[in-house]
Amino acid sequence: MEEYIRQFSDKAIALLRNLPTVEIAKAMNILQAAFERDGRIYVIGNGGSLALATHWVADFNKTVFSHNLSEQQRRFQAIRLPTTEEELTAWANDIGYDMVFAGPLGNYIQDTDVLIAISSSGNSESIIRAVDLARSHQVPVIGISGFDGGRLNPLSDAKIMIVTPKGEYELVEGIHAVVLHIFTKYFKDYFGYIHHRGEHAAQTSSLAVTAVATVN
Repeated sequence: MEEYIRQFSDKAIALLRNLPTVEIAKAMNILQAAFERDGRIYVIGNGGSLALATHWVADFNKTVFSHNLSEQQRRFQAIRLPTTEEELTAWANDIGYDMVFAGPLGNYIQDTDVLIAISSSGNSESIIRAVDLARSHQVPVIGISGFDGGRLNPLSDAKIMIVTPKGEYELVEGIHAVVLHIFTKYFKDYFGYIHHRGEHAAQTSSLAVTAVATVN
């Protein structure tokens, strides 16, 4: 049993050491640009990938700005689609499961937005339909896939592919969670730095004003 644990851990460590850092950085630049133009970030996934999407949306909307929640005027606008189980089942039942993401996305999408599509296989038709819709609106796509990337990887602007043999869902989903936490931690540190720099500038300005008043 311990040997099994070591073997699984060794595989995970090897994947972490070979993360597609260029593509991850490209994705973070896309997210930064969306923030600057006040765009929304839509996140989609099936099964375990839907759980990752939901978790990440909570982190990105709140944790990124946890240093300054009371004062931060503008934040990321990350939205998991569909937003409710009722909407998901309505699209699946009435139109077809292939449209459970593209249908709701069509209600919101604007050219200022970004789509994050999470799919271990990269071949889920429901995911590809939403990606095609985003591309038709010139909306950048961050594709987070596994195995050989499937159809999702070549359709994505940022191609975050965790290469494993097909079927290694446990490894792929685990590394996907790490990638999403990298996004969160990077922007948490980035906005934290800006916040503390602003506080320092305000303190310096206050001290200067006090000094001038004292001299006068």
